[in-house]
Amino acid sequence: MLDRPANLAADTPLKSRPSRGPFRPEIWLNARERSSVRLSAHYFRLIDVLMVCGLAFSAIVAIQPTGLGSITVGDAAPVVVGAVLMLVLMRALQLYRFGRDTPWPLHMAGVVGVGVVSAGIALVLGWLLYRPAALDVIAPWALTTTAALALLHGLWLVVIARWRRLGVLSPNIVIVGATRNARILIEQALERRDMNVLGVFDDRLARSPDSVAGVPVLGTAKALLTHRLTPYVDRIVLAIDPEAGQRVRDLTQTLNALPNPLTVLVDSELGRDGLLNRLANAPLAPLDGPANPDRRAFNKRMQDLVIGAAALVVAAPIMALVALAVRLDSPGPVFFRQRRHGFNHETIVVWKFRSMRHGAADATASRQVCADDDRVTRVGRFIRATSLDELPQIFNVLSGEMSLVGPRPHAIGMKTGETESALLVAEYAHRHRIKPGMTGWAAIKGSRGPVDTEAQVRERVQLDIEYIERQSFWLDLWVIAVTIPVLLGDRAAVR
Repeated sequence: MLDRPANLAADTPLKSRPSRGPFRPEIWLNARERSSVRLSAHYFRLIDVLMVCGLAFSAIVAIQPTGLGSITVGDAAPVVVGAVLMLVLMRALQLYRFGRDTPWPLHMAGVVGVGVVSAGIALVLGWLLYRPAALDVIAPWALTTTAALALLHGLWLVVIARWRRLGVLSPNIVIVGATRNARILIEQALERRDMNVLGVFDDRLARSPDSVAGVPVLGTAKALLTHRLTPYVDRIVLAIDPEAGQRVRDLTQTLNALPNPLTVLVDSELGRDGLLNRLANAPLAPLDGPANPDRRAFNKRMQDLVIGAAALVVAAPIMALVALAVRLDSPGPVFFRQRRHGFNHETIVVWKFRSMRHGAADATASRQVCADDDRVTRVGRFIRATSLDELPQIFNVLSGEMSLVGPRPHAIGMKTGETESALLVAEYAHRHRIKPGMTGWAAIKGSRGPVDTEAQVRERVQLDIEYIERQSFWLDLWVIAVTIPVLLGDRAAVR
């Protein structure tokens, strides 16, 4: 059988397998965690920028020991130009790409070369401006900065090499269709070893083999919709003969219900490196080119960390008072924990202040809260009406499981009437293509609280998808800014 971590058992019984398969990452990370690793290039560059700016500031201060007030623009210009040029060249030469095909000596030579060129230009500028004091500082500053950059990039290379050995940077894919094309793709992937094929799914199990090129067949295509492997999958590859048009359309329609990206394999692409390069993608998120999902994800994560940390400091006294009130109001724990869907169908544990009687807590939301609900405590009514019960989710944000802004996470198995909400709208899972949020576009547009009808579920999903398509740093800031006035101004919503 395919080796999996203890919490990765499949929902569908599997046939006996002779082996675990040729692909198996040493460390299992779900799609959210793997996405965070891909953003490492941005974090590496941020650390470099802070280090270069810090050393440049120290050098400028050293030019005039009498104080910053006596430093002129001409004194500071050589160091400032050298530092800016250093950072620009590091990015222009793609020294944050960390490509698999770039030898580490060449990468380190590029880093040192950037330091030498930047130092030379700073020295020439200091000489042209005739700044003897600056000239005395530039050489030590350039040497120190270049050495620090080389040390940091040596560390980055060691970390990335370790991630590659563990399979962290190799995308996880599953293949739908136990076909000849699937076998060829798996054999090519085995030669390259830059992606992990976790399993094969085929809707014709009676005719499919137990494994394809050593990769086990785990179930039908429909089983993939609820399989515990799904949160660990970066991409689904549909390896069906394009001539079987109706089957391809049916499978595409079925798999489009998942948040995972879908690639249709075309015969003409087999045997070419272009297809595998497209599937494997870059090892780390690129810094160059137009705005892309990775850069937006990095900006969003920085926004979550900075604003979330500030919000925690401001909210800490309020949270302490709410915790005390909950404890004194009714017996039971202060916090309520509930399993909900996160990014890419990941199961996360969301924290809230307990607002119901402990014995009446509903972890699966099989009965949604209604007006004058007898399960809600006196303190619970107040903290739900003011959304103070949601404040502990700041910890979910800081840990990376949630974001400040995004689709609100629904409880796993939540029901609308007698039907599971996820079954009412075909696009329901699309709301999991981004991390869930403490607040969101739907919340400020009036769709918050329980969803009692299919129309309300459909409206919530449409608003969530609209946000995902429009998401940006500035839109998130606007949603955060209007959340409190909107929530406090709405007295009619049941929360």
